[in-house]
Amino acid sequence: MSPAPAPAARERIVKVADWAADRADAVIVTLGLGSCVAIMLYDPAARAGAMAHVLLPSKSLAHDAQNPAKFPETAVPLLIERLGALGADRRRLVAKLAGGASMFAALMTPGTLQMGERNIVAARNALRVASIPIQREAVGGDQGRSVRFHLADGRVEIRAVGRDVEVI
Repeated sequence: MSPAPAPAARERIVKVADWAADRADAVIVTLGLGSCVAIMLYDPAARAGAMAHVLLPSKSLAHDAQNPAKFPETAVPLLIERLGALGADRRRLVAKLAGGASMFAALMTPGTLQMGERNIVAARNALRVASIPIQREAVGGDQGRSVRFHLADGRVEIRAVGRDVEVI
């Protein structure tokens, strides 16, 4: 008799300006990151993780600033709070970033800071303010990405069209 197959991981889909937090057997997925940035926080001891799919670098750029997952400055504190409720210790948290592509670089005036770059800088700043070290990142470039964040081990698989899967 063959052993029973391992149970499939629960997938949590995170849309634009959305977030999710979960534990061990979950995989948090976001599709089609362009200039947006996925901020992922992970506590390896608690095997708890969270992701926000941030859209804009600052609340000042939005007509409606009510959604905390939309901006790094509010998404990072939200994720820290939600992870605490799952038993994570903020002193153990590490971060990973993905996204922030310059999707329309050819159309931009040379020297202007693109939205993707602004989102990356804002995400890094929000993590610095929260004293959370960035462990790895796959940011910038000119291609969109899809991300699978495995909470069992903190591994992040990143897919882009025409490229091999990158693991950070």
